[in-house]
Amino acid sequence: MKRPSDSPAVGTAKAQGQSSVVLTRRDFIKSSLAWLGIVGLGGAAGLTAGAGGKGTVWQIDPMKCTQCGECARQCVMTPSAVKCVHAYAMCGYCELCTGFFVPDPIALNTGAENQQCPTGAIQRHFVEDPYYEYTIDESLCIGCAICVRGCADFGNGSLFLQIRHDRCQNCNECAIARACPAGAFRRVPADQPYLLKDRNEEPSFGNGEQKS
Repeated sequence: MKRPSDSPAVGTAKAQGQSSVVLTRRDFIKSSLAWLGIVGLGGAAGLTAGAGGKGTVWQIDPMKCTQCGECARQCVMTPSAVKCVHAYAMCGYCELCTGFFVPDPIALNTGAENQQCPTGAIQRHFVEDPYYEYTIDESLCIGCAICVRGCADFGNGSLFLQIRHDRCQNCNECAIARACPAGAFRRVPADQPYLLKDRNEEPSFGNGEQKS
C-alpha cells in the first residue's frame, strides 16, 4: 500500500488551494469550543471535587499512547469515556487515509468492508480533488484506537485519543490507567484538561458532544 506520506495530498493541502477550507474549519472549531470549553471544564471541576482529585483530572498523553485498545475494554463507562479526536492542522486530507481505510481496501469509498472503524464513527466527506475531510461521530466512537493506530503508522498522526470530561467519572483509581501498558495516563490540571498534539489549534471533538 502506498504510504500517505508519499502522496501529494499529505502536507500540501494549503499549497493546493486547501487553505481556505482549513481556515474556515479552524474559525468554526475555535468559536464552538469556546463555549464547549466552559461546559467541559465546569463538568471536570465538579467531578474532581466529588472524586477527591484535588483539582486534577485523568488524561492521556498522546505521545506515549501505543493504541493498545485497553481504553475501550477497561473504562467503567459504556461506551468508554475515551474518544478519538482530530487535529486538523496536522491532517493531510488524504484520499487514502489509513485511519479510515483498512489495509488494501477493495475500493476507496465508504463501504463498511473498507473501513477500519468497527462502529462507523469516522465520517468521510469529499472536499475537492484529491482531498477528503474526516470527522469523528463521538456518539459512535468506543475509544478502540484502531483508526489512531492506522493514522500513526502511515499517516500524519492527526488522530489521537483523549478522555472526554463530560463523560469521565474521574475515578480515584482509573481502571484504564491501571491497565495501560505504556503509562500514558496521568493527572492534569482540571482547568487544562486536554493534552494536544498541536498547541496552536484545538482538536475537533466530533459531533457527539454531550452537553450538560
